[in-house]
Amino acid sequence: MESVSSSKILVVDDEESIVEVVTLYLRRAGFQVEIAHDGQTALRALTLSPPDLVILDLMLPQVDGLEITRRLRAEGNTPIIMLTARGEESDRILGLEMGADDYVVKPFSPQELVSRVRAVLRRTQQANALQKARPLVFPNLRIDPRSRLVTVPHGEVELTAREFDLLWLLASHPRQVFSRSQLLDRVWGERDYLDPSTVTVHVRRLREKIEPDPANPRYIQTVWGVGYRFDPESGPGE
Repeated sequence: MESVSSSKILVVDDEESIVEVVTLYLRRAGFQVEIAHDGQTALRALTLSPPDLVILDLMLPQVDGLEITRRLRAEGNTPIIMLTARGEESDRILGLEMGADDYVVKPFSPQELVSRVRAVLRRTQQANALQKARPLVFPNLRIDPRSRLVTVPHGEVELTAREFDLLWLLASHPRQVFSRSQLLDRVWGERDYLDPSTVTVHVRRLREKIEPDPANPRYIQTVWGVGYRFDPESGPGE
């Protein structure tokens, strides 16, 4: 997966101090940054130079964040991270229902915001890549990235979004060993704010769903002291 650090971010907030800090941290992380201090300016920027992701305050002059979210979702799937105050829970829920990808509550850690930006961009990048990928077929296991369906001899198995993403990453890199930290970074998009045991739990659930004998896994193997790898046995077929 290619780096997301060169992506262009539009920061929309009417508080100058917040914009300055967010811009500083994003640029230090390698992102290109554009700024808008009100809704109308944001809408013009979105039309003239579409960004890869929008950091969007809910309370804005002229056109508020919810209206900008509505217009963005009517036109496409540009990722959105909302900035909200603690007392705006109902608006935050509405924003997520309208299609925002994540939210951060003020006051917030700029480093955490950068981490969340990377996470959302990686999820978006991965979703786009999956739509172009062909199914992976192994002995008694088929993984279809477009439909996100996984089939074993007794039929289709239901995976959560994270379980599927984890399986796809491992299976599309057969025999490559991934550490828990790498998996948190590649699948969850962040490793600094999650417990590595998160990976262990998801691996266990995956084995219960796709392995003929979860206690003696055939596909997802533990490399002790390092992490996990996917063993394709005879390799992918058509």
